[in-house]
Amino acid sequence: MKQIAQFLSIVVILAVAIVGYNSLYTVKETEQVIITQFGEVVGEPVDEAGLHFMIPFVQKPNVIERRILDWDGPATEMPTKDKTYIEVDTFARWQIVDPKQYFLRLRDERSAQSRLDDILRSATLGAIAKHDLVEVIRSTKDRAPNPDASIVSESSGGIGILQSITKGKVAVEQEIFASAAEELTGFGIELLDLRFKRINYHESVERSIFQRMISERKQIAERFRSEGAGEAAKITGKRGRDLQEIESEAYRTVLEIRGRADARATEIYANAYNQSPAAVEFYEFIKSLEAYESVLKGDTTLILTTDSELFKYLKDIDAK
Repeated sequence: MKQIAQFLSIVVILAVAIVGYNSLYTVKETEQVIITQFGEVVGEPVDEAGLHFMIPFVQKPNVIERRILDWDGPATEMPTKDKTYIEVDTFARWQIVDPKQYFLRLRDERSAQSRLDDILRSATLGAIAKHDLVEVIRSTKDRAPNPDASIVSESSGGIGILQSITKGKVAVEQEIFASAAEELTGFGIELLDLRFKRINYHESVERSIFQRMISERKQIAERFRSEGAGEAAKITGKRGRDLQEIESEAYRTVLEIRGRADARATEIYANAYNQSPAAVEFYEFIKSLEAYESVLKGDTTLILTTDSELFKYLKDIDAK
């Protein structure tokens, strides 16, 4: 009897230990717990960290994450408003704010990730389809006019002129965020942030876009060269005109100086040789000799009349 009593005591102790163990559960600081009884939610979510009690074998604790979770969707091909196919890769951050609603609608994180895939992909596809490519890839709006625009002629079809931006990439991200956040509220999820990770051209349009970019740059470069050649011709022509004006002005100045010098020299000579009749006669004699020296050279034949002023001193040589 004593052995039977000891055995029963051990069984009772083990039973109490098992029941006690299964009636306790721990809640961490990073967790919140939903208690279910036969699959049905009972009570309110437990979010206080520590040791808690439940009905053993009847109730079950379901742990739900309290921390901020990440969602990294797959890169998806989608068209923009201007029919350009791009590959969009997005990521988001989310948090469970209503664990009871979350548990009733989704149960676990795998289901939540799957629903996030559907909702965020749909919202991204809708937003991308409503905007042109430039709105999706540019992060700024109201940008200043393209400096290259002034060098592109109207006949070039506007090549090189940057398209205006009314929203920009940040506004498109906010539009996707607003659309998805409202839908996720019904699942007890708060969407904290959503961003584009990467946006690439689709392979089918990448080559044509790059070729267009190269062509535009070449046309702009040719326009630069053409305008540069025109400006060079203008500068060269202006330089020639300026040079001719400078040379003409210098030649005119030289002639004026020479004229004034000759006039001054003549005035000096006149003042020097007009002192007396003898001085005047001597001046005439000197000038006549200079004229003889200039005229009578080599085999020069000179025919003069007897009353010529130049012949006056030659005629009087024999007499003197």
